[in-house]
Amino acid sequence: MADEIRRNMALFPIGIVMKLTDLTARQIRYYEQHELIVPARTSGNQRLFSFNDVERLLEIKSLIEKGVNIAGIKQVMNPVSKESEDATIVSEQSEVKRRELSDQQLHRMLKQQLLEKRPGRASLIQGQLTRFLNNKH
Repeated sequence: MADEIRRNMALFPIGIVMKLTDLTARQIRYYEQHELIVPARTSGNQRLFSFNDVERLLEIKSLIEKGVNIAGIKQVMNPVSKESEDATIVSEQSEVKRRELSDQQLHRMLKQQLLEKRPGRASLIQGQLTRFLNNKH
């Protein structure tokens, strides 16, 4: 099922993202204000995050933990705009998938996507996933 969903489709509510990244809602909104992530919004203005958003948030968190400030992070990571290819999108397909899937299924999909080895990308999140998964199962 995960193969059917593109990495920038809006699937995850902020609660799931907060648990996985160990970031607060305030921190996530702050990174959004600085255009480091661009979550999609539902008609009710709820933020929905994609696999790409979660991965970027974990990269930001790693840089912060290494002592890089927000200005440095902006130099390292390109800002994302709503028109960007990396921007999170709400589509009919993602809305249908999101409604069909339970939180547990979303967690499983997120784990699978984040553990997937992608050429040229170092895995920053293995320790984060261990903590997150131990709390879920």
